Amino acid sequence: MSRRKKNTPITPAPSLSARQTALELFRDLLAPDEFKALLEELERPLLPAFRINPLKTSPQAVPEWCEWYGWDVQPVVFCPTGWQVRQTRIPLSQTLEHRLGHYYIQDAASMLPAELFDLPASNQPLILDLAASPGGKTTHLISRTFDRGLVLANDAGIERITPLRLVLQTWGTVNTAVTRFPAEKFGRWFPATFDWVLLDAPCSMQSLRPTESHPMRPISLREQSHLARRQTAMLLSALAAVKPGGQVVYSTCTLAPQEDEAVLDEIVRRLPSSVQINSVAERLPAPAPALANAFGQVFHPQVQNALRLWPHRFSTSGFFAARLTRTGEIELPAEPHPTRPLAETGQERLNRSMVQAVTDWLQNTYGFDLASVLETYSLELWRSQASIFAVPITFFEKFNHLPCHMLGLKVLEENPEGWQPTHEWVSRFFNLFQSGRLTLPNEWLEVWQKGSDVPIPLSTSNPPPVWLVFDERNRFLGRGRPSGQWLKNLLPRRLIG
Repeated sequence: MSRRKKNTPITPAPSLSARQTALELFRDLLAPDEFKALLEELERPLLPAFRINPLKTSPQAVPEWCEWYGWDVQPVVFCPTGWQVRQTRIPLSQTLEHRLGHYYIQDAASMLPAELFDLPASNQPLILDLAASPGGKTTHLISRTFDRGLVLANDAGIERITPLRLVLQTWGTVNTAVTRFPAEKFGRWFPATFDWVLLDAPCSMQSLRPTESHPMRPISLREQSHLARRQTAMLLSALAAVKPGGQVVYSTCTLAPQEDEAVLDEIVRRLPSSVQINSVAERLPAPAPALANAFGQVFHPQVQNALRLWPHRFSTSGFFAARLTRTGEIELPAEPHPTRPLAETGQERLNRSMVQAVTDWLQNTYGFDLASVLETYSLELWRSQASIFAVPITFFEKFNHLPCHMLGLKVLEENPEGWQPTHEWVSRFFNLFQSGRLTLPNEWLEVWQKGSDVPIPLSTSNPPPVWLVFDERNRFLGRGRPSGQWLKNLLPRRLIG
């Protein structure tokens, strides 16, 4: 089975046979003038795109980036935090802001699913991303709720968990847990629990815009049928897991009707009084309706409320998305979910005196108000080996003992010299650190970004355990440990450019 890669801005030469085969299949789904427009669009390169991280920056930063890096951008018409790049001197992947998680490189079409949700009434919503890796859409869900609600980011593939964790750590999210279970189980384990559920389903990847890590290839009818059955089962699980009145977004990066309209048709016919496919046409500046019929199958009228993004609609990859609201009972056989108390993994909740000690140390050393952050984001502190984490209280209230691969965000690391704030924590909350900051002269910026040590540009009799390093533009660059007249570079290896 094919499992797609979700964020790839590079557009190599496509496999003509696979794309041509798909085009011939899709030809009869479009009017002749639209099919001509599609072919013309496919002759043009796919515009790279990015979405900013509101936890670390704001849209006002984009004009500065354009000036610094020679970008010419245009807004993504359905995502207020997204931009497509028409021209660039410095590629999106080669900037300091990208390495530090100030934006995420993502095909514009993939920005659509998270934008389809209505903001929930709760200011701390429960959100489930059923097939989350590598994490682009997960970060979008986090951004839309400003990291105030708990996001359970799940993916069934063991090889996909590490990329997911790294993306979320770089984004700086605190209210997130990463799990690895079959998506089909959540409706049985946690019925009527979540405010939002996103199912960006594994699919055949027939987007007509192949990329280096997202190639098109021939898909057999047998494989496509298997995919459609699994997509239906996953969507049924998503609908069972959402609360009555809650919303599910179903999306794929394929234009194959068997995995798009036909899956929705199956769900609506099986659950006629329990599910409503919502009209979301107002989210787009021009019509992009789903198909009424395809290959001899007539779909339920509600299916046309979904959105089908042919590449020529908005100069994106091919994409499909729909929003469904649960309106009634959805019965799946209940099953107990797996359990593994955190204490069995060597972790323990910090007692009140230890929390106060950590809070006082951060305040006295860096002028950082940890207590305020813990209260604002509903977090508590746990210790794991030589690290202290801030973890979401909601996880223990709603999912206590559910095994997870990542929970919250690491705050401090302990070493023989004592505590030091982690790169991820400072990168997220850099603007709240009032002291222990060091400005690196521009002449040493390139050397620092390559991971090398640099001379300390100041002398002090009482340096902090690690300096928080900024450049002359007040951008956080990482941490540095003072060692004589030198500053030892503590940039994580993955961020060295």
